[in-house]
Amino acid sequence: MAFEDLKIQVSSIASNNEGSAKDKMTAICELLQEHIDYYDWVGFYMANHEARTLHLEAFAGEPTDHTVIPFGKGICGQVAESNENFVVPDVKAQDNYIACSITVKSEIVIPLFKDGKNIGQIDIDSHKIDPFTKEDEDFLEFVNEKVAALL
Repeated sequence: MAFEDLKIQVSSIASNNEGSAKDKMTAICELLQEHIDYYDWVGFYMANHEARTLHLEAFAGEPTDHTVIPFGKGICGQVAESNENFVVPDVKAQDNYIACSITVKSEIVIPLFKDGKNIGQIDIDSHKIDPFTKEDEDFLEFVNEKVAALL
């Protein structure tokens, strides 16, 4: 399914009046994981700025032990501090990578902003090396805008 078609479905989920924000975030994770063949794990981590930690809010894919991540640790923790997109073509080349599974080969993390503040992020793991493009970044920024409107 093309990103343009997925944008329509993400918008539909986000604008639905039924269900909690967490339910909608889970539905978005499931949609992306089901329809983009190299999105093997999709999750939203939300920031607790006082504790300087990220907390797994919603996901689709294999369960993970990484439900709380300190700022600065791993790719997600680095994005919590940098406020910038982070694309990792090959996780083996990253010193500060937290391995979730031996099958994960690459990762993309896009910060989620609300009112100019980084409140979380979307994290995608792939079992393929270097699948992510600028189109993925743009699409995931769109997804995050829709999710931010829910929160």
